[in-house]
Amino acid sequence: MMTEPVAFDSHKFVKRLTENGFTEQQAEVLADEQVSLLNGNLATKTDIEELRLATKADIEELRQETKTAIAATRADIEKMRLVTEAAIAETRADIEKLSQGTKADIEKLSQGTKADIEELRQGTKADIEKMRLATEAAIAQTRADIEKLSQGTKADIEELRQGTKADIEKMRLATEAAIAQTKVELLKWVIGALIAQGGLVVALIKLFQSPVVG
Repeated sequence: MMTEPVAFDSHKFVKRLTENGFTEQQAEVLADEQVSLLNGNLATKTDIEELRLATKADIEELRQETKTAIAATRADIEKMRLVTEAAIAETRADIEKLSQGTKADIEKLSQGTKADIEELRQGTKADIEKMRLATEAAIAQTRADIEKLSQGTKADIEELRQGTKADIEKMRLATEAAIAQTKVELLKWVIGALIAQGGLVVALIKLFQSPVVG
């Protein structure tokens, strides 16, 4: 964005000063100073615009980096979820395999002779009960392991989410600090321009108050 040039009729300015008692040389010096001051102010406005555009570009870059970080975090969470689901599915398959094996053993035992069954019934009953208890204990342990794994995964996800939230907050604070610093710099530029304009006014007042050379 370029600042539009300000029209300044230096000839008219000189003529007006000479009509009010200034010498032509004095009027021309003041005209040159006015042109220089106007050009300086235009350059300052251009610098401010360039600074604004640069700040906007920095904010956009920071926004893109934040989006990339969030996307990477989501991908890690999804990967962790898939690994957890695979582990649970594998554990269920092991439980089912153990259950099927136990049923097969019982079925095989039931195919024996009645005499052998009766002879072994008491021992077999005790063995079955022991196996049942062992199976239930194994299932309970597996469920506890699954719950522990689930809680650990939730804790890891929450920790990762909190870390990402903290990083985003840091980026936001850094962006606000950069914007605040930019505002300070802009204010300095404006104050400098006002001071320069005030200097010209003081110079004009002094020239009007000085004795006019005949």
